[in-house]
Amino acid sequence: MNTNSIEKLLWSIALPGFGQLLNKKYMKGTILIALEFLVNVQSNFNVAIVSSFHGNIPLSLEQIHLKWLMFYPCLYFFSMWDAVKDADEKGENHPLLFLPFVFSAYFVTTGLIYSSEFKLFGHLIGPIFLPIFFVIPGVTIGFGISKLITILKRHHL
Repeated sequence: MNTNSIEKLLWSIALPGFGQLLNKKYMKGTILIALEFLVNVQSNFNVAIVSSFHGNIPLSLEQIHLKWLMFYPCLYFFSMWDAVKDADEKGENHPLLFLPFVFSAYFVTTGLIYSSEFKLFGHLIGPIFLPIFFVIPGVTIGFGISKLITILKRHHL
């Protein structure tokens, strides 16, 4: 991934839509920022983040509106992937680079679904930290499948 793509990725991690604005995709960036604010406010995400960081997982589970928050992973990871894709002016990025983003969105959504039940050492992880942990298998599987497809293509050509 080139430096330009990494910069846009990091700004998209900060706030979905920022990478698009830097890529001069103003309409797309504005829409993504608006959607981020809509989902964030409707899901009560920031309030639940504060409760989680203070160690009050049961309260964060009460505060969160899960049906709204489940939109967030796809919005978030799409924004990151799209910013990276648009920043790649010379076509240097791998054509299967979308896979880690897609699988991360799937796994984070799954983490949200199980956030009220999944316990680690007898403690609930909650709707903030469990999805964050689920990014790891998402990225790993996405890169793994990308690598596998690349190897298979090489051997079949």
